[in-house]
Amino acid sequence: MRIAVISDTHDRVPAKLPARLKDADEIWHLGDVCEPGVLAEIEALGPPVRVVLGNCDAWPDWPLSLELEREGVRCFLTHIPPTRVPAGVHTVLHGHTHVPRDEVLGGVRWLNPGCISRPRGAGTSFAWLVVEGGRLVSWKLVPV
Repeated sequence: MRIAVISDTHDRVPAKLPARLKDADEIWHLGDVCEPGVLAEIEALGPPVRVVLGNCDAWPDWPLSLELEREGVRCFLTHIPPTRVPAGVHTVLHGHTHVPRDEVLGGVRWLNPGCISRPRGAGTSFAWLVVEGGRLVSWKLVPV
């Protein structure tokens, strides 16, 4: 399964981004969308779009976090990095810092795709997450 992971759009989706996401099986947004309508073009692509609430969002339909299992890999999606990880989670995906992340802490892989709108240090980016056969096969940052 190939999942496009984006975060921190802050009312801005680069014109070329939706076309780059069209081959995703799912699209995960890790918060700070701001105006929900900004996702219309991404939602129109067809793959399911999962969104968590960021600290700049005020949309009551989005959850603060999501626990999703894909291909046997348990993922925890949230905007602000948590201080505690739910039991049994293999991977934490978060936004908020606007800085890409890929590290293992306490046996859990922590991932951040960076930021679409206002990067800190690095350029704008999103990521491809590939999971299959009960394992995370790859995490690849993609410059926007």
